[in-house]
Amino acid sequence: MNSGSLETGLKSGIAELGLSLRENQIGQLLDYLELLIKWNRHYNLTAITDPHKMLSHHLLDSLSIASYIGNSDNALDVGSGAGLPGIPLAIALPGSSWMLLDSNGKKTRFMLQAIALCGIDNAQVVKCRVEGYHAPEPFDVVVSRAFASLANFCQSVAHLVENGTRLMTMKTGLNTREADALDSRYYELHETHLTVPGVAGKRSLVIINKKT
Repeated sequence: MNSGSLETGLKSGIAELGLSLRENQIGQLLDYLELLIKWNRHYNLTAITDPHKMLSHHLLDSLSIASYIGNSDNALDVGSGAGLPGIPLAIALPGSSWMLLDSNGKKTRFMLQAIALCGIDNAQVVKCRVEGYHAPEPFDVVVSRAFASLANFCQSVAHLVENGTRLMTMKTGLNTREADALDSRYYELHETHLTVPGVAGKRSLVIINKKT
């Protein structure tokens, strides 16, 4: 693994995404990537094993939605897995506060280790299924990456949101059948196509707003 080329690729990708990050934030992202590579050799956290592909398909892919989130006071990453997209977003958006939720003990242990070693002070980890998780107050933003379907996503987090909460799910594209399955009486959605450096496939962000 050439750490220099990864740093160059990360900085280039960040610039292409139009983000402005400080050197310490870039250092945190590289530390996180290094830890992900190390743990993945033994614990199979992600099917992607090539470090440069991890950079593009995990880190830069996660960072591609940063401008749509802003510095939210209270954000939830559902099914965070190895901390994606929540950990890169917490690093890139230090004014935001993140709850990283996953039911897999191996993955939550990794996230706890990553938060500690990378010095991330605006993220917490909870080991729980989303249906059984109860927060003290509704979230401003709820994010998911590769969740099963829009309808299932909205249903599973209904107890964690209020009118005004933005639901965001990252997809490889939204088909008409999936969009039509979402009850338009209660939700409205908007699909934004994303360009992720190093990722040739189709990527999009679906933003769902609960109607008042």
